[in-house]
Amino acid sequence: MQQPHVFSVASLNAEVRQVLEQGFGSIWLVGEISNFAAPGSGHWYFTLKDERAQIKAAMFRNANQRVKIKPQHGMQVLVRAKLTVYEPRGDYQLIIEHMEDAGAGLLQQRYEQLKQKLQLAGLFEPALKQELPKTIRKVGVITSPTGAAVRDILAVLRRRDPAIEVIIYPSSVQGQAATGELLHMLQRAISRNEVDVLILARGGGSLEDLWCFNDEQLAYALHSCPLPTISAVGHETDFTICDYVADIRAPTPSAAAELISRDQRENLQRITHLQHRLNQLWLRQQRQLQQRLIYLQGRLQQQDPHRQLQQNGQRLDELELRIEGAMKRILEQRKRLQAHQQQRLLTIHPHRRMPVAQQQLSQVKQRLQQAMITLVKEQRQRFRATSQELHLVSPLQTIERGYAVVRTENGKVIRDPAELADGQGFSVRVAKGEFAAKKSG
Repeated sequence: MQQPHVFSVASLNAEVRQVLEQGFGSIWLVGEISNFAAPGSGHWYFTLKDERAQIKAAMFRNANQRVKIKPQHGMQVLVRAKLTVYEPRGDYQLIIEHMEDAGAGLLQQRYEQLKQKLQLAGLFEPALKQELPKTIRKVGVITSPTGAAVRDILAVLRRRDPAIEVIIYPSSVQGQAATGELLHMLQRAISRNEVDVLILARGGGSLEDLWCFNDEQLAYALHSCPLPTISAVGHETDFTICDYVADIRAPTPSAAAELISRDQRENLQRITHLQHRLNQLWLRQQRQLQQRLIYLQGRLQQQDPHRQLQQNGQRLDELELRIEGAMKRILEQRKRLQAHQQQRLLTIHPHRRMPVAQQQLSQVKQRLQQAMITLVKEQRQRFRATSQELHLVSPLQTIERGYAVVRTENGKVIRDPAELADGQGFSVRVAKGEFAAKKSG
């Protein structure tokens, strides 16, 4: 019996990451930003959610530096991202590559989706493009009769080839009604079949202003138009769906008028031929490069250490955020402890105990003063008693009773007459005084 393959947790997460990344590739989605965090590394972390679900997302610094909006909590955004797995936790998440405001972004996304759909349907194929006729006598212009575009076209044609007749098919070129009017005027021009070339023209504007030229029904009608068509919508940098479907795209209305002018015939034919060849070569080269890119991306995702560095960076940012949270909690605990200690210090502050201590000190002083008075009295009594005792044993008291003290001239007390030599002088101390004498032989 064959043993089942046993995954480790890490190897399973790695396998799931490869399946998600290779299976989905780049995707577009819309959501609301929440829990936005931007740590010191410069990476962004947030949750992308709608009313029913949410998914974690990360946008690394090298990608978010190109974002023109400032992400905020609650903002609706349109993002292009790759689905992957953050292997240390097993969470599947988005790695954001591009971000923009959802309003303008959704319009751009609809434009790109329609462009891709029509390209796959073959509406942009250079081989299907019609060449302009060699002789152009009448030109039809579908545009606003009061706009700057028609004035520019007429001015160029008057200057370059006044013989060309211009028929204007009036239509709105902006707003909700514009798409229907453009389609109606295109069908009218086709049914009348009275012009050699048909121009769709409008001045420049935003993507929203030019949106009527990005209609799918209008694109199919323009693609099936039997008349050669020129799209001259917006400025040189503006591109609409009509620009890709029309036989020729002119960067401006004035340029469209120059293309149909007679002195540009040979150059126009040569440019058209070269453009056809270039488009074919470009499309073929693009397909080859896309296939090569997909193959190299698959190999790179399996071997690129940058992905591991990104995950390690995300892990580091996660730990940094956790440390910041822990430090905040510790700081709050320290503050509460300090407030508690300050309250305790206030309760045992010396100023609070000073009145009691002063009262105790006053009592001690009184007791000390009384003790000193008592001690002095006791010492005086003891002094008197000692004085009386000394007085009782004093030699002076003995002398007062009739005794005398005999001393030699140098003060030695004589107790025996034999201690004096004959004729030696001495002094005699009596109660009333002292006198000198000599020992007789």
